[in-house]
Amino acid sequence: MTTAIILAGGMGTRLRSAVADVPKPMAPIMGRPFLEHQMDFWIRQGVSGFIISVGYMREIIMDHFAGNYKGIKITYAIEDTPLGTGGGLLLAAQKLPDGAPALILNGDTFFDANLKELEEFHNKHNSEWTFALARANEAGRYTGLEVDEEGRIISLKSGTDKIGRLVNSGVYLVNPAILKGLEQEAGAKISLEDDIFPRFMNAKKMLYGLEFTGNFIDIGVPEDYFRADKILPNYK
Repeated sequence: MTTAIILAGGMGTRLRSAVADVPKPMAPIMGRPFLEHQMDFWIRQGVSGFIISVGYMREIIMDHFAGNYKGIKITYAIEDTPLGTGGGLLLAAQKLPDGAPALILNGDTFFDANLKELEEFHNKHNSEWTFALARANEAGRYTGLEVDEEGRIISLKSGTDKIGRLVNSGVYLVNPAILKGLEQEAGAKISLEDDIFPRFMNAKKMLYGLEFTGNFIDIGVPEDYFRADKILPNYK
């Protein structure tokens, strides 16, 4: 039983030249919101509940899905002011069931990662936070990472100018206990990538990464958004 948090509260400013009338996760792909394609993919892999962190134009998301999607319960964490990826996560994490690891997803990215393989790797290494890693097809856009031979992350933002480097895909499997001590920041604006991850690294938390070779799409920019029409039909 896996619950997924979807971080869907962003302003989507880079995509507005192509999609201006809905929040980024609701951008239409083949006549359906991107968020539906994303949730379909993870439901097929066993996700049994969603917590969606919403902010900008949240009524469009909440009115469309209400309390469930295809019989899967949806709960909302509402950002009254923009909280960033970290703040949105901390707000949503308050609604997680106790104990079990949670899947965390960016609401504007799709990555063909295998949840069973991610879970097995996560458990094998007693990881506290496991990244699904992709290979970058362009320079400078994503957070680069270095891992050791066991997959433990040893640096962030490495080789960010190199095509083909390992990068953070925005898909994570997380033991919620790693967030203990950050609860007081749940209502503050904070970045997952720039604030929380460096803290974890400094505290020597058990952070691991597993590479997957499937399709990776970040619809946050128009060129990838238009590419999604060609990629996502393969995942019906």
